[in-house]
Amino acid sequence: MPESPCNLLTDVEGLTVGHATDMKLGSGVTAIVFDEPAIASGTVLGGAPGGRDTALLDPGMTVETVDAFVFSGGSAFGLDAAGGVQSGLRSIGRGFPVGSVKVPIVPQAILMDLLNGGDKDWGLHAPYRDLGYAAFKARAKGTFALGSVGAGTGATTATVKGGLGSVSAITSAGHTIAALVVVNAMGSATIGNDPHFWAAPFEVHGEFGGLGFPEHLSDQQRKMQIKGSAVTATTIGAVVTDAILSKAQAHRLSIAAQDGLARAVVPAHLPFDGDTIFAAATGKRPLQQPADFMELCHLAAIVVARATARGVYEAKALPYPGAQPSWRDRFRPVDQR
Repeated sequence: MPESPCNLLTDVEGLTVGHATDMKLGSGVTAIVFDEPAIASGTVLGGAPGGRDTALLDPGMTVETVDAFVFSGGSAFGLDAAGGVQSGLRSIGRGFPVGSVKVPIVPQAILMDLLNGGDKDWGLHAPYRDLGYAAFKARAKGTFALGSVGAGTGATTATVKGGLGSVSAITSAGHTIAALVVVNAMGSATIGNDPHFWAAPFEVHGEFGGLGFPEHLSDQQRKMQIKGSAVTATTIGAVVTDAILSKAQAHRLSIAAQDGLARAVVPAHLPFDGDTIFAAATGKRPLQQPADFMELCHLAAIVVARATARGVYEAKALPYPGAQPSWRDRFRPVDQR
């Protein structure tokens, strides 16, 4: 598999990524902003999703392109974040034309982090619209932070701190495909009580520790691990390619990407997860043959699996009493944390 320059979503030509992180709040927002409207779709396989403008991503709906994707903590309160990104897009003249008006199209998915620490006593209005605008203003090409940042700030899993991860890959035909995943899973990205990741077979160049997969799985390692009574779940993310795709093809890409989530989090798609994956195409490189798209679907699952493990690997525990320890807290020597 050829290497991509940064091993991040921004390796895909035609987009920027921005974070807004509020450590006092213990939450944040991440925005993916497309340079031009991008063909987009998505799928929801979790039983308790939260989203905004996700219905329009159905391949049968009229609007085919989006201006941005937004991911946020805050549960339903976090849905205000898309309004902040819309404000930023409107200020630069972006949006779907409706007569003399332009309406920025900004689908959003949220995760539940209200019980993971931080000061949630924000008064009358939740801060997420302002955080959304801040994420829009912070957008940039090139490298961006991973782990406990942006929408991944308050993320957790069944075993260790969750976070935001991203990776990329290049197909044999030269198309770039990448994923950004915010891991706040009801299940676990790690195997049993060990440091190994379920996504280990797909790891590239030690991007999440290079530990590989256990030679054998014990009954204890196969046992289900899920969060307790505090239902603070939902893994959300996006897979994006520079290929030219139809909306139906983008929908199929999001379905394939959900397979990657199921390979990286065990169990996934539970009744209290909201597992939502968006897919988009920036339309820079045409497909030459049917096998090109099938390889994109194949890699969509792999980059989502890798990004999921990387988000957990890069996460840091929040600075609150009783905060969930990170993977590094549990499994790395002190001098390597």
